[in-house]
Amino acid sequence: MTTNSITETPEGDLLANINDLEWLDVGGGTRFKVLRLCDITGSWALYVHMAPGARFQAHRHEGTGQFFITKGELIYDVGKAGPGTYGFEPTFAVHVDAHCDIETEMLFLGQGAVTYFDKDNNVDYVFNVKMLRDALAGAQTLDIGHA
Repeated sequence: MTTNSITETPEGDLLANINDLEWLDVGGGTRFKVLRLCDITGSWALYVHMAPGARFQAHRHEGTGQFFITKGELIYDVGKAGPGTYGFEPTFAVHVDAHCDIETEMLFLGQGAVTYFDKDNNVDYVFNVKMLRDALAGAQTLDIGHA
């Protein structure tokens, strides 16, 4: 089956070419190409583009996250991650400052939800597979860079 430039077999094999996928604007200077969403496990795979100055609001990973920087540099609480850098974010990892100064792109693999906080450290919203699916359908607007 081929849908929106993603090919998937009945057994679950999947091919997604980022060159054929549309960008999803998620606010704050960041866009996603959604590669995979799994309603059963809550896992998601994204190709992420961050414009210079883009930032994520403070957040906590409710499951693990993994990333691989393909271009630019992600700057966050742990340090600086340039091209070729792999990062692992454990369950309950909190990131107060995650941004870039130059155009940055990465593959991000998420497991479960991410809780985003407002400037007063209250829960702003919970980002998950359902929210991503709704955003792709045009039923949800995302703004991961405000707060």
